Amino acid sequence: MTRVGSLAACALAAFSIAPFAVAQPSAARWVLANEYPATSLPGEGDIFFAKAVANRVAGKLVIDAQADAKSGFKSREQLKAVAEGKLAMADSFAGALGDENPFFLLSSLPFVAANAGEARRIYDLARPRYEAVLKGFNQKLLYSTPWPASGIWAKGAVDTPEAVAKLKMRTYDKTGTDLMAALGATASVVSFADLPAKLKAGEIDAVLSSGDGGAGRKFWEYLPHFTEINYAMPLSLTTVNLDAWNALDAATQRALLEAAAETETPQWQALDGRLAKNYERMRENGMTLTREVSPALAAKFKAAAQTAIAEWEAKSGAEGREVLERFRRH
Repeated sequence: MTRVGSLAACALAAFSIAPFAVAQPSAARWVLANEYPATSLPGEGDIFFAKAVANRVAGKLVIDAQADAKSGFKSREQLKAVAEGKLAMADSFAGALGDENPFFLLSSLPFVAANAGEARRIYDLARPRYEAVLKGFNQKLLYSTPWPASGIWAKGAVDTPEAVAKLKMRTYDKTGTDLMAALGATASVVSFADLPAKLKAGEIDAVLSSGDGGAGRKFWEYLPHFTEINYAMPLSLTTVNLDAWNALDAATQRALLEAAAETETPQWQALDGRLAKNYERMRENGMTLTREVSPALAAKFKAAAQTAIAEWEAKSGAEGREVLERFRRH
């Protein structure tokens, strides 16, 4: 082994011993944290990535995918935890990171992407900016996972302005909170991991979420109705601490990049049939689905969305506006 290789190996070992446990003398063990269920699309992607890495690095590095906030960190905490080396990796819901940088709210802007193809096009345009922002938080972007379109879980249909105004709703970012509040709802950002207790206590009686995450947490036990509004197809972003990354040898870095690319492609492809599978699972558990909202509610959503997008553009600066402008031109 060369002197440079020896130094890299020593650095990796030292980094692994402190915040990351060593799985065996020759293998580092990195936790990949995620607050969402293992059955959600991001959770499935993490498991796939861990296996893809294992197939490439021959025991040099073990990825331990931990779902349901078992790491002790929620999405909004994971960004800092990875930056500081408390976690090697995290799969974080981008909207939860909006307080750290408004650009993270891009994928959850309301009613911008009408389908999976448009959501992917926005991500491709935005990826260089995501990478630059994440570098400022001492981490590297490995891959993204899209969520199926967000709808409203509630006790009854939410298809009129009057129905929205009565809700005590959980949203997943400030944009959603402001938009739903503008329509009269009592809205607040609540971590996904904290939702079951709040639903049980009656503090929340509606949830803005995809069928994916809600099914994983069995929301139908409290909220037996889902209204399809196609609010947004937000992203989760999987990142690695830059110090840990830089301590890897070139071959291992290449293996992780290959595993990340192998993971990201089927994650996006899975969107095609995911909605139907989610709806089937909901119906099997006694849920009622509403697939259309009233023209009056659609108009209010559109007006509120325009306000929310304009506010985001003002906060995100030239970089954010440029991404949206390029998306709108094509």
